[in-house]
Amino acid sequence: MSTGHADIEVAKQSAVAIYERSMARIAQELCLKSKTFKQLAAEELESLTTAAKEGKGKSVYRDYSFVINKYFIPFFGAYQLTQITPQVVQEFESWRDSQMGRHPMASTKRTHSAAYNRIVERARNQALIPKDLAIPLLDIQGAPGEARPAFSETEIAQLLAFMPAWEQTGHRGRTRSIRQLCRSYVEFLLFTGVRTGTETMPLRWKHLQWHYIGSQRYLKIWVSGKTGPRYLIAKHAVMETLNRLIAFQGLPFEDLAQLLESGYNRRIFVMEDGSQPYSLNGTFERLLRDCNLLKDVAGRNRSLYSLRHTYATFALAEGIDIHTLARQMGTSTLMIERHYSKLTPMMSAANLA
Repeated sequence: MSTGHADIEVAKQSAVAIYERSMARIAQELCLKSKTFKQLAAEELESLTTAAKEGKGKSVYRDYSFVINKYFIPFFGAYQLTQITPQVVQEFESWRDSQMGRHPMASTKRTHSAAYNRIVERARNQALIPKDLAIPLLDIQGAPGEARPAFSETEIAQLLAFMPAWEQTGHRGRTRSIRQLCRSYVEFLLFTGVRTGTETMPLRWKHLQWHYIGSQRYLKIWVSGKTGPRYLIAKHAVMETLNRLIAFQGLPFEDLAQLLESGYNRRIFVMEDGSQPYSLNGTFERLLRDCNLLKDVAGRNRSLYSLRHTYATFALAEGIDIHTLARQMGTSTLMIERHYSKLTPMMSAANLA
């Protein structure tokens, strides 16, 4: 390490100070070298990328990477962790609000905090900071997110009745095919409650299996989402959807039962040629516009995620308990209670009155 001084006497004094600081760090079993927040953040980004490539990553890792690149490195980059004070954190949160143009919701703040904590923990594991050193943390309190708009039973009946004719009205072959795939995708989300995108798009036919209870047969589906892998039971209505999808893709099977026996290993939601659209969000929005269901009664735009919210709402109305529903949907009972507990008394009016 250089003292940074040309004058020998000043350099001697600086060398003594460096030595004393080094001995103090050795006594604390700390690394002699230091790293900036940016260096640690770069290591964390590399770790997140590696986990994704090896199939060990979670969907939330993409959010962590975005937050680190978008907010943490630009603001904290030149700091060392020991230089981050409560005032610096407050300045960051004000700066972040100005960058976002709004105050982030509580869920957003929790994601930011989790990404920040991973970098702090990385520094502790590398002995860059003492294990017991309190680093100011990010605030996780924010406005609660609004419940996503759902569909009523009447609206779902309208949607399901509208799609068969709508999927045949594409002006071009590709447009018509996208609409046919979108119809099956919408029904699948509605009949399973899985998360759109992260849980649905990677699904393969081999992830579908029969589950028997006595002579009764059910379709169970293995999915892997942000809370880890799980099996869920699909509604019987999804069988018709999947059989139609087999015919649409021109697969060499008579029906779903024959396909499941083969252990067919191909993604489910693909076009006839096996390609998979990047997203069906735009097609679904067009569908809702065409059947006049884009907005709910409060004027909020619906999205594909609204189908998952609808699934949960219908399940509770049918008397499914929150513990079973939480396992089925890959979430916590706390999350179910937080978003849906206010609905359950109204849904159970007939039993309560």
